[in-house]
Amino acid sequence: MSAMDAPARWWHRLDDGRIQCDLCPRDCRLHEGQRGMCFVRQRVDHAMVLTTYGRSSGFCIDPIEKKPLNHFLPGSSVLSFGTAGCNLACKFCQNWDISKSREFDRLMDAASPERIAQAASESGADSVAFTYNDPVIFAEYAMDTADACHAFGIRSVAVTAGYMHADARRAFYDRMDAANVDLKGFTERFYFQQTGAHLAPVLDTLQYLRHETRCWFEITTLLIPGHNDDNAEIDAMTRWIADHLGPDVPLHFTAFHPDYKMLDVEPTPPATLKRARAIALANGLRYVYTGNVHDVEGGTTFCPSCREPLVKRDWYLVLDCRIDEHGACPHCGTPIAGRFGAFKSGFGRRRIPVRLAA
Repeated sequence: MSAMDAPARWWHRLDDGRIQCDLCPRDCRLHEGQRGMCFVRQRVDHAMVLTTYGRSSGFCIDPIEKKPLNHFLPGSSVLSFGTAGCNLACKFCQNWDISKSREFDRLMDAASPERIAQAASESGADSVAFTYNDPVIFAEYAMDTADACHAFGIRSVAVTAGYMHADARRAFYDRMDAANVDLKGFTERFYFQQTGAHLAPVLDTLQYLRHETRCWFEITTLLIPGHNDDNAEIDAMTRWIADHLGPDVPLHFTAFHPDYKMLDVEPTPPATLKRARAIALANGLRYVYTGNVHDVEGGTTFCPSCREPLVKRDWYLVLDCRIDEHGACPHCGTPIAGRFGAFKSGFGRRRIPVRLAA
């Protein structure tokens, strides 16, 4: 075990001498020295270790809208970081240089959970986000950091694909104040062919978050032309969200750009995002957004009762916020779903790199 390795949770020994990782539905079964599909969980000396504990691919101060979270402390800043590796194999990964990295030399920033919490407090950030690659695979590091942040009054945010087993999910989301979950498509065929994973565990995570936790969450679907953007699939997905999660879960349709193994697919036209948003609204969802494009209407939070524009946005920039600190519409008093506080001024589109020392 190296100096940066840390004991991992959620594994058990098999009768054939291997050990099985119980973190996610991949159920990787490992001989001595082998790594799981995520690359960062490894069998060492007959146990599982997390090889990226305490190391990051970089820290930045971002607007919370970039996660994207539109109903969680609008206009606030968030200290964001990730590690390396991923437990999905998305051909369209927009952060592939981090999530598919097999070179730990990329993990140049080292920081303890306590140092991260201190840095967030010193920067004035309201929250810390585990992002860039999926925090599920570095759950122990993320959970310890969330605990340290809570001691400073800093909230914790997970940006994730939601692909994990029930026991790990319960422990992980017990520490999270908010999450954005990627619902990458709504067919098993798309999930299996394009991500190497399955749809059902992600739907289980979404229902768990909605019905068994107090964690605020929003959903993002990256619309990829010709793959997951037809009307029937969008209609089925948004009907499922309305029926199983309720109308108040915010949904973000975001634009794809050619990357990684999908360089031959055209970028998502803005008209596709507008069409998807119209379908979702017609199916009863109250808060539906377009992302990765300049679209003020698609970025605006409207009161579901009186239709007044309450939070106007252009991409990540909050142009105006009229929701009161209790989370209600000032015009008609209707409660707006989310977690709100006193709005000061929007953080803007800035992305400020931060270097931390352990």
